[in-house]
Amino acid sequence: MIALKPTKGHLLVAEPSIIGDVAFNRSVVLLADHSEAGSVGFILNKALDFTLKDLVPDLSSNFKIYNGGPVEQDNLYFIHKIPDLIPQSVEIANGIYWGGNFDVVTELINQKLISEKEIRFFLGYSGWDANQLDEELSSHAWIVTTNENPKDIIERPYHSFWKDKMMQLGGEYILWSNAPENPSYN
Repeated sequence: MIALKPTKGHLLVAEPSIIGDVAFNRSVVLLADHSEAGSVGFILNKALDFTLKDLVPDLSSNFKIYNGGPVEQDNLYFIHKIPDLIPQSVEIANGIYWGGNFDVVTELINQKLISEKEIRFFLGYSGWDANQLDEELSSHAWIVTTNENPKDIIERPYHSFWKDKMMQLGGEYILWSNAPENPSYN
């Protein structure tokens, strides 16, 4: 397998070897930005036990909230695929956008003009300083993969995302796809 370089829009798939890392065990992270200064991403497959309405009571929405990562977990972030509706959005790659005008987002949600298939909310983000991600890649903590279906990334079921990625990688990863989350439970 040829190792890909991290690029915004790519996915970071946690290697099975990072078992015990509470934040990143079995994570799939969308890289929202990557440069010499560092990297920012959002964990796509770690839903939290509350909804958007729990955090923003003025909203009439029960959209799931995801754990975006261990950094700034008191801040709400979002990715979406509707830049024509949300001003000040920044394209990550291939039709997926990060952020934008939150006041507009709240209006659109209350008017039921946005669905969960178009936007995903996160508490916190995953961040790496300059060279930190490269060091983690060298220590085999992550596998960099392309995002084959960028516009479907928001509506993709989160429960099986990591397992599905292990199956796609093939070889020894297929064995890991069926391993219990905590090997001591085996």
